[in-house]
Amino acid sequence: MHSLWEQQSFLSSDIIVIGAGITGLSTAASLKELDPALNVTVLERGILPTGASTKNAGFACFGSVSELLNDIDSLGEEGMVNLVMKRWDGLQKTCQRLGRSEIDLQVKSGYELIFDQDSKVVNQVEKVNDLLHDFFGKEVFHLANDKISSFGFGNTSHLIENTFEGQIDTGRMMATLWHYCNQLGIKVHTGCTVDSIEENDNGVTVRCGDYAFKGKKVAVCTNAFTKKLLPDHQLDIVPGRGVVMSIRTEKPLKFEGTFHYDEGYYYFRDYYGKLLFGGARNLALKDEETFEFGINSVIKEKLVKDIENVILPDQSYQIEMEWSGIMAFGANKSPIVQQASENIVLGVRLGGMGVAIGSLVGEEVAELIINS
Repeated sequence: MHSLWEQQSFLSSDIIVIGAGITGLSTAASLKELDPALNVTVLERGILPTGASTKNAGFACFGSVSELLNDIDSLGEEGMVNLVMKRWDGLQKTCQRLGRSEIDLQVKSGYELIFDQDSKVVNQVEKVNDLLHDFFGKEVFHLANDKISSFGFGNTSHLIENTFEGQIDTGRMMATLWHYCNQLGIKVHTGCTVDSIEENDNGVTVRCGDYAFKGKKVAVCTNAFTKKLLPDHQLDIVPGRGVVMSIRTEKPLKFEGTFHYDEGYYYFRDYYGKLLFGGARNLALKDEETFEFGINSVIKEKLVKDIENVILPDQSYQIEMEWSGIMAFGANKSPIVQQASENIVLGVRLGGMGVAIGSLVGEEVAELIINS
């Protein structure tokens, strides 16, 4: 039983957004930017965003050469370029909305480590540059083998540099986005696990335990958890768990920037003297298709081996923290932005690129809601 005041001020909205991660909060912000008169409510099942928005490694990236070649295989050349454009535009949207300094954006270059001396990836750098040239107006990738020694990497044959790539502070970005939404008058309720979404003649009712939130339309921005929320919809969404470790070294790091290898499945960066390192999900793809947070021992063993043989050979280190996040994947890496029904719009399946593409997906979801 709820009061008149609760019904009027807390449980009734124009638009209800489910999920307070990057995409959900970006959707809510875009709705208010497009129409400040809208009453927008965000529901989040956790105390903090549940999936990967506050659990990633903070890469402001749009894909390494080997990853983009893989995208060509699944999307075609035009599809790959369009996806890169979306990722880049999404990063710019985040910077414009929140401010580069507020999210601690640092552009120190990104690099891809290649371990095979005769790698086909190196021979495809020119092809990828040609495909991206019209958008960026210059070469994106170039060989930087001369830096391998100074960075101190072991077992590395080639290094491909991308001067456009940067890194952010994920916590500051999400805290700033949350604060921005509060300034716009968006209500964010945490601890609200959605039990059901019911459509009716007056719009929608979203039930969370004893509470019934009513609105005209709903934006579902729950990424990997969407199939649990909408089990009757045929959605190509598979969860993918990713692990990140924070590592303190005895000696100062010899490198700065963001680094990838093996089609982006492995990633590491500097963070104020520390090393952030994660990935290796491809070692156990089926096992990592899970909604459970945790660390796979096989994956951790491989990451530790790579720390000792590739990233920090002959150096002492200590793993200070380790955590996991749940991402969402499908047959390709294009996000799903579509109407699921008359009153329900989806903005999900970020393909492990939520930092890059979340703001743009949120904007597209907001436009779809307002124009539908």
